[in-house]
Amino acid sequence: MKSDTKLINSGRDKKWTQGGVNPVIQRASTMIFENVAEMKHATRNRMNDTLFYGRRGTTTNFAFSKAMTDLEGGAGCALYPCGTAAITSALLSFLKHGDHLLMVDNTYEPTRGFCDSILKNMGITTTYYDPMIGEGIRDLIQENTRVLFLESPGSNTMEVQDVPTLSSIAHETDITVILDNTWASGLLFKPFDFGVDVSVQAATKYIVGHSDAMIGTATANEKHWPQLRENSYLLGQCASPDDCSLALRGLRTLSVRMAQHQASALKVAHWLNEQPIVTKILHPAFDTCPGHEFYKRDFTGSNGLFSFQVNCSDENKINAMLDSLHHFKMGFSWGGFESLVLPVNGLKQLRTAKPWQQEGRLIRLHIGLEDVDDLIEDLAQALTHLS
Repeated sequence: MKSDTKLINSGRDKKWTQGGVNPVIQRASTMIFENVAEMKHATRNRMNDTLFYGRRGTTTNFAFSKAMTDLEGGAGCALYPCGTAAITSALLSFLKHGDHLLMVDNTYEPTRGFCDSILKNMGITTTYYDPMIGEGIRDLIQENTRVLFLESPGSNTMEVQDVPTLSSIAHETDITVILDNTWASGLLFKPFDFGVDVSVQAATKYIVGHSDAMIGTATANEKHWPQLRENSYLLGQCASPDDCSLALRGLRTLSVRMAQHQASALKVAHWLNEQPIVTKILHPAFDTCPGHEFYKRDFTGSNGLFSFQVNCSDENKINAMLDSLHHFKMGFSWGGFESLVLPVNGLKQLRTAKPWQQEGRLIRLHIGLEDVDDLIEDLAQALTHLS
């Protein structure tokens, strides 16, 4: 099946839909068994989409897990209550006391906080590396390095990493490669085709697509799936069947939504690129974005999220610009149908492997599904506050 057909059909086995179009929402904690033999069968098969106990999942969870596995191409998908839980559980599944982690320097801020606090207190050391390091990653590998973590494109600054090169080097010494694949949603970048072992997503964003549910996923290849699955279960991770149902709903329209997000975002980005106050566009499809060549090589498209830099550092003017926006709402997530704006703060403090040197202010946009001309008109009036 082609990708669009797979999005429509994945996770819709009759045993989950029970004759309907969509999988039923099955809410349950305790499962009832008719006899000892049935209970023993469930116990033996509890890891294989068999009803055992609510934390192992219901039929709704199984349907969404199967659909995400089909989307990303792995051997299995574990579910979590949010994207951050997926990231932290994936790391804890493959790290122990005394291990060393290589973490990309442009990572999602809560991921950095987890490394600098929880992992540090567990005796796990972290080295942050320049996202554009490429072959230079060899120089940072230690005898106890167990995980290489990628995020491509990176949070806020949008660098695209050379994933196949980094993965190949990591596998020379049996290092597990984990990728935060939220930006690409599994639709625009197929992680297991490029050497990734575990692909993590905040499915809260483009998978759900409507800003009304929180859920995380971690899909693994055949080698790493058993360890990820069991360790995540032992950490107590699970997801609500209602949120799984909303995520399944979002999957069905992912392709058409992403196409519109992409078209509108590119139009806005090209318009911004022509404005005198704008000094740089950080969008993977623009050659001004670090790693643009890897985006062209490895990705099949883009979405609605990108950043741009303005030649202004006056906080009063920046705030006036932000406060004047009508169609762009201020908020911390992205991936829904609505347009969002976020001033990027603290880059010089957060970037440690290669300090952030660029002047001016970075602003992140998520381009939603509103009329793109209305969005451009809104930005045009807002930018006048910077002059």
